[in-house]
Amino acid sequence: MALNRRHAALAAALAGTLMFTACGSGSSDAPEIEDSSAEFGFHDTGLPIVDKKLDLTFSGSKTALAPDFNTMTVVKNWEKDTNVHINWENLPETVFQEKKNLILAGGDLPDAFFNSGLTDSEIATYATSGTLIPLEGLVEKNAPNLSKLLNERPDIKAAITSSDGHIYSLPSIEELGLVQFPNQLIVNTAWLKKLDIPMPKTVDEFHDALKAFKEKDASGTGKTIPLSFMPGSWCADIVDLIAALGGIPDNADHRIVQDGKVIYTPTQEGYKKAIQTLHTWYKEGLIDPESFSQDDKAYLAKGKAAKENLGSFVWWETPEMVGADRAKDYAIVPVLEGVDGQRIASQSNNQEIARGAFAITNVNKYPAATIRWADHLYDPVESAQANWGPIGETLKKDEKTGLLTQIPVKEGESEGERRQKVAPSGPKANTAENFKTVVAPEPRAAERQKVVNEFYKPFAGNEGYPAVPLSNDELQEISTVETDAASLVEQKVAKWIVTGGIEDEWDEYVAQLQSVGVDRMVEVYQTALDRYKSNS
Repeated sequence: MALNRRHAALAAALAGTLMFTACGSGSSDAPEIEDSSAEFGFHDTGLPIVDKKLDLTFSGSKTALAPDFNTMTVVKNWEKDTNVHINWENLPETVFQEKKNLILAGGDLPDAFFNSGLTDSEIATYATSGTLIPLEGLVEKNAPNLSKLLNERPDIKAAITSSDGHIYSLPSIEELGLVQFPNQLIVNTAWLKKLDIPMPKTVDEFHDALKAFKEKDASGTGKTIPLSFMPGSWCADIVDLIAALGGIPDNADHRIVQDGKVIYTPTQEGYKKAIQTLHTWYKEGLIDPESFSQDDKAYLAKGKAAKENLGSFVWWETPEMVGADRAKDYAIVPVLEGVDGQRIASQSNNQEIARGAFAITNVNKYPAATIRWADHLYDPVESAQANWGPIGETLKKDEKTGLLTQIPVKEGESEGERRQKVAPSGPKANTAENFKTVVAPEPRAAERQKVVNEFYKPFAGNEGYPAVPLSNDELQEISTVETDAASLVEQKVAKWIVTGGIEDEWDEYVAQLQSVGVDRMVEVYQTALDRYKSNS
């Protein structure tokens, strides 16, 4: 019996046990999963979930500053509300990522994964093996908050539905509209004023400003850096300069969508034109030579050097790059007018609907109670507290708007640091609608929303590739191709910007990308996108 239908209760008079069938990729010989929630006085609706306290074991990750989850007020409240106690086997994120597959493949599975960060490949692999059980039947019967959300938002349902039609993991959602445009081009306005240069409006004016920074040594150090960046970074890449110089939007994946069509940007003529121009900029000394080798630590140190010597950079937040005191000397460069007078903002593929926030394993004897526990977190008020901490400590209700708002942090502590200490995250849904009716964005998030809405969204040149779940076969087919192609693009782009030669090597490079399978990779992504849209 497949779990895309409602679970049927079988007679189990002595134990009061329900039997569920878990299907990995629709396998007819998948093992049956016993549900013994009734033994603990299980309730279909309302709180508590069970009359007798139920212990479950969850495995997953936690942030560096997070304490034992059971010491958090939010988690204490969840236990009080549900009468379900969680034994947390959560590890620091980097450690968990290293051990996750050992846990999944080992014989000592937890009842569920919380904050698992399960990848599409892991979900597909361990669903096929039966380690992760399908959840859609449980959701339909025992998760009213999530069921309501999925009925109202078919795009979310499509994002968490695997290619076999089953749902194996639950989402974490935060729809602030911030992650789609993280690559903000910033310029030193103090230097512009010093050199009597207006804020650049075109890519040529931006080039001329960088050239003036260089030739007039705007820092007065003899070591002026006109422009620094990090190719491939999620928030420090020059994708909008590529768009201005070549007319083709770009992102860290080099995979964009325009008019429903998937495009691999590094094979486009506009991309070639942009790299040619950037080589000219490099020869003029306008690009930091360390742009192609530096890591985050070295990059961020440039903005905080003892003597201000950075003219322009790309990052998602100015104070983080240059420090709060120096931030007043910098401002966002509006999307530049480039090829054919176009202003093009490149949209990333960063997702606001993340899969893998919660999954139930085949050793769990109480899946009905477990899914009800997870569903409690999809209540809008609980989702807000899972994300930002408890009402009364970090959140309070605004008397005028009725929205939950942030209580100011203590001196010497940032909102991000506090959030790690008081909010466990996990399965939750802070949707765009909930930000209007339930919880207000953090002050820093509200500021970034204004920036995105003013500077970038009106000029979006592409759609981001949505949260499309690929099948195991699709993932296996393209994983090596994607890795090999990305490596080749990274090597060639760095070489061509620094030493040139793109004109002579372009045709051979495109042929090489085709030989490793990029055309087929694009076809796979297109097929998956079309399937996702039909499911939405």
